Amino acid sequence: MAAGSIASAPFSSLSPSSPRFFNRRSSQILAMAPKKKVNRYDENWEKKWYGAGLFAEGGEEVSVDVVKKLETRKVLSGVEKAGLLSKAEEFGVTLSSIERLGFLSKAEELGLLSLLERAAGFSPSVLASVSLPLLVAAVAAIVLIPDDSAALVAAQIFLAAALGVGAAGLFVGSVVLGGLQESD
Repeated sequence: MAAGSIASAPFSSLSPSSPRFFNRRSSQILAMAPKKKVNRYDENWEKKWYGAGLFAEGGEEVSVDVVKKLETRKVLSGVEKAGLLSKAEEFGVTLSSIERLGFLSKAEELGLLSLLERAAGFSPSVLASVSLPLLVAAVAAIVLIPDDSAALVAAQIFLAAALGVGAAGLFVGSVVLGGLQESD
């Protein structure tokens, strides 16, 4: 009898009648799937020897209404409080000068508003990731292009400046876009 009670002693804590079993906290199951799963129809898809179906799946795509986000963040009142319009007028940029130069009609002709809307749908991390190779290319242009003549120095400066401005623009754009896309 003593051997039987000793052998069952280590397993006594697993029995349902044991008070330790009921004192444990129950575990929670968390889903690791994205919050929104988007299936969209691709109109240009046609059956080939490869490909599985008609739908392209994008689990993390976010549609952003830029105007609504700017409205909820009260950007216009922030511009007003900061006095940016007065400062722009000091530099000679007024609404009448913009009208005279035809910037708004040119923006319409070039489709810049639709470009802005499409750019708002990009992932900020993709923009930031693209900015890094541009920055590396700007540094490589400075290092690899020799300083033998004035023409090479000018090419070096122009190329490095263009790549550097592009990298900075993409990085700043990713930060701004990340701020617009973050959930409220």
